[in-house]
Amino acid sequence: MTKTNTVPQAPGGLPVVGHAPRLLRNGALELLRSLPAHGDLVGVRLGPLSGTVVCDPELTREMLRHDHIFDKGGPFFGLARELAGANLATCPHEQHRRQRRLVQPAFARDRFPAYGRVMSRRASAVAGDWHSGQVVDVLSDMQRITMSTLMETMFAEELPLPVQRRAIADLSMIFGGSFLHGIVPNRLAWLPGLRKRLIVQAGERLRGDLTAIVRGRRTDGTDHGDLLSALLSSGGKPGAAAPHGPPCGDAGDSFTEAEIADQAMALLGAGTDTTAATLAWALHLLAQHPGVQGRLHTEVDEVLSGGPAHLQHLPYLPLTARIVTETLRLFPPAWLVPRVVVADTVLGGYRMPAGATVFYSPYVVHHRGDLFEHPQRFDPDRWDDSRRPQPPRQAYLPFGAGARRCIGDQFAVREAVLALATIAARWHLHPVAGRPVTAYPGLELRPRGLWLRVTARPDHTPKPTPSPEGPVPPRRR
Repeated sequence: MTKTNTVPQAPGGLPVVGHAPRLLRNGALELLRSLPAHGDLVGVRLGPLSGTVVCDPELTREMLRHDHIFDKGGPFFGLARELAGANLATCPHEQHRRQRRLVQPAFARDRFPAYGRVMSRRASAVAGDWHSGQVVDVLSDMQRITMSTLMETMFAEELPLPVQRRAIADLSMIFGGSFLHGIVPNRLAWLPGLRKRLIVQAGERLRGDLTAIVRGRRTDGTDHGDLLSALLSSGGKPGAAAPHGPPCGDAGDSFTEAEIADQAMALLGAGTDTTAATLAWALHLLAQHPGVQGRLHTEVDEVLSGGPAHLQHLPYLPLTARIVTETLRLFPPAWLVPRVVVADTVLGGYRMPAGATVFYSPYVVHHRGDLFEHPQRFDPDRWDDSRRPQPPRQAYLPFGAGARRCIGDQFAVREAVLALATIAARWHLHPVAGRPVTAYPGLELRPRGLWLRVTARPDHTPKPTPSPEGPVPPRRR
């Protein structure tokens, strides 16, 4: 039965600005955790923008299944398309099916062995740069791992250093911005202090660099085993170019040069800062929980014997995988994501008029006490298959759900597990006194002020073995 009353509103909104001050400061996550007490759908107000936050996992999945009604639009995705084009991550529903089909070969199973070798080598290189007793800027170093991994898995050869440095700076500008950049209307987004002009300029530079790389690679015609080769194999005729904008529905069976550059923008954005934030949070949690860290050391010692982790080790690293899973539950990078209702509909018994903004929040669902026991507690063993009762899998949404679930979810998880195991094999992590760590709810949920002291493990003997080619049983020390 459809309800005629309006969605209940979250308390604490201020005149004019509504809940924006809380969402833009440290109170954002506290506000989100409080919403389920007010209903399955709860209204919030962000200055001139009003929206509804979906707090129930089943309603969240219903919303994500009907992506033709709850579409990617409004100021947030308008800015995203301005920065990166209408790529797989940002395009509206009508363009998604075609793009998904053309991008899918980049994540085919037979490409992962090559990707995995890069992941292992890059994680080992960064971990090898540390020295015992060093205080490490964790997020920055995790970005070094994920950026270098993406650069090599996407472009095979090393990019010129100036291009790499410019790409890192531009991505930092884009993803280091406040959530406010993506939700305020355009008429307000250019106000002093919002830095939208700098963000747009960073996007234009990065897009220009990627377009030049794509144009140069097209004349090669060789499959380098990288993401760009996979995209080019779905590309149009050499030299073809098209202005950024919507392709013609499902009629096209290939990507234009400009579209490939846009997809590269999406992969760089989704595969660097988000995975780096997940790894940084995981290391922070391990430093705060020495018992779990000790068990992790035992696991990697048995499996790796001091060497780096490879894809073939993954079946033998269940605790490492559970740590990543639990980290994604506690700190999902995509913590609050807007959708726009494109046609009058009903959700959870409430009428949703066309043009309304609806937010889904993995963070809200992941922190519900009725779904997860002690939801604020770091407990990797809640994901142990032998443990009963099991957490509700339908309430675990770090990569979204439905047709628009993140296409690179397995790439991200495998990279995080390999990097975490490789670091744990060599280093013990310690908190640094006097350096408070806070969660910054920007475009992704990232740690601020996270520094850790690393000490070499006494029993560590580095063994940089070549990547194994077959299944690898645990190696007992």
